[in-house]
Amino acid sequence: MPVLSPPSPLRDIHALLDPLVALDRPGSPLRYDLVASFPHEGEIHPLPRLVFSGPPAAHDPIRLALFGGLHGDEPASVLAPLAFLERLVADPARATGYNLTVYPLCNPVGYARATRHNGADLDLNREFWRGSVQPEVVALERDLAARDFDGIITLHADDTAEGVYGYTHGRVLNEALLEPALRSAGYILPRDRRAQIDGFPARDGKIDACFQGILCAPPGRRPRPFDLIFETPARAPIDLQVEAAVTALDTILDEYRVFLAYAPNL
Repeated sequence: MPVLSPPSPLRDIHALLDPLVALDRPGSPLRYDLVASFPHEGEIHPLPRLVFSGPPAAHDPIRLALFGGLHGDEPASVLAPLAFLERLVADPARATGYNLTVYPLCNPVGYARATRHNGADLDLNREFWRGSVQPEVVALERDLAARDFDGIITLHADDTAEGVYGYTHGRVLNEALLEPALRSAGYILPRDRRAQIDGFPARDGKIDACFQGILCAPPGRRPRPFDLIFETPARAPIDLQVEAAVTALDTILDEYRVFLAYAPNL
């Protein structure tokens, strides 16, 4: 009779989030709460939301949303936003003028199991704004509809990628922000320069087209926020994936400040 190997242990979500919860203390610019929690197979799974308020600037706060962990088998997309927040708490000036709402664990069941899909065996990143009843999608859609973000950034890791790349959705501002982000991340991991990536035509690591049902702002939202997807190569060392994503995020914040400074003269 064959000896079966034991199942892989579930990832500990509380151990993942506890360091961030500890940073939510009096006087801290970071606040931790839950968008929702939902039951699955006898367990309650949290959908965390962290809000970081950077030092004030001469303008109204720039409201950005950052999403990670839509696919549970992409741990770098979860660890990168958490590392980004930890660095901001240590050096808040990096986010001067920003209000950042971070959703680092959008698929907690998938993350715990290290599976792409959620507990209902669905790819959550094909479910948005299509009448989905999945609790993760319902909660995130509700939050997206209630909050007027200036920009949305989603992190992923692709196990077929040869380097960092991203989706621009064919918008000029998105490309203007993604290009320097890829350039800066390219000092840590190579850029994927194939002519076709993830089944789509690509130019120097930038893709215009995209899948249907991906996480994005409500379809009728005007003005439309900028909307970027940044991908790391999942087969690369995870510490390099995290560093590349954090570097890209820092660059996007810097570049969007520059855009806003010049925008009144455009």
